[in-house]
Amino acid sequence: MIYSISIYLVGSGTFSFVIWIAGAAFFAVAFFFSGNERWMKVPGGFRKICYCLIALVFVVLITCVIAMLSHFSDKGEDNLDYIVVLGAQMRDSGPSIVFKYRLDAAYEYLEKNPGTICIVSGGQGPNESISEGEGGKTYLANKGLDPERIIAETKAIDTTENIAFSMNIIDGRDQNVDKTKKIGIVTNNFHVFRGVHIAKKQTTADIYGIAAYTEPWYLPNNMVRESFGIIRDLPLLY
Repeated sequence: MIYSISIYLVGSGTFSFVIWIAGAAFFAVAFFFSGNERWMKVPGGFRKICYCLIALVFVVLITCVIAMLSHFSDKGEDNLDYIVVLGAQMRDSGPSIVFKYRLDAAYEYLEKNPGTICIVSGGQGPNESISEGEGGKTYLANKGLDPERIIAETKAIDTTENIAFSMNIIDGRDQNVDKTKKIGIVTNNFHVFRGVHIAKKQTTADIYGIAAYTEPWYLPNNMVRESFGIIRDLPLLY
């Protein structure tokens, strides 16, 4: 419950804090049934169904976590043709902390690789005063990057569209079909696995992950929420 409150107070615009309320309720019920042999009084068939469901959830969650961890430290490689920064919430004061970490990772890469073009992708949500693409471009330009190196994609509303619309921009700019393009996907460490695998399904370019930082306190919430994203997008990943 304490963790749920801390997630709620971040005000990210999502309802993922409800997951932790549900977890607290589950363990409260488990605690109740653990006393006075109440659980053993429950019909055996129902107990077996509960065991199977708990095991299934555990296996799915562990599988998703292992998949995420496999790309947790991706750093791409030098001299990529493009990097695509996946959007996240923009606030009136600037990028949200999650988005800021992605943009800072992009800035660090672009400083070291002056020939790389950056696409910042993301549309404008109902609670945003500016599109994520434009807000991210402004943030990077204010840090000293040449605006000519930064392209704002302003229509995407989710990860799949972030990548698809960005690839359309790249294909429209680069007509050299004989060259295999190298493209980096910049997002927070827990999100790289899904971003990279969606991108690999949408293009013949060489795709690399570039993992941005996430505050450790929020990693459990982000990884559980990302597991739902992996399950939903499974047909797009393989």
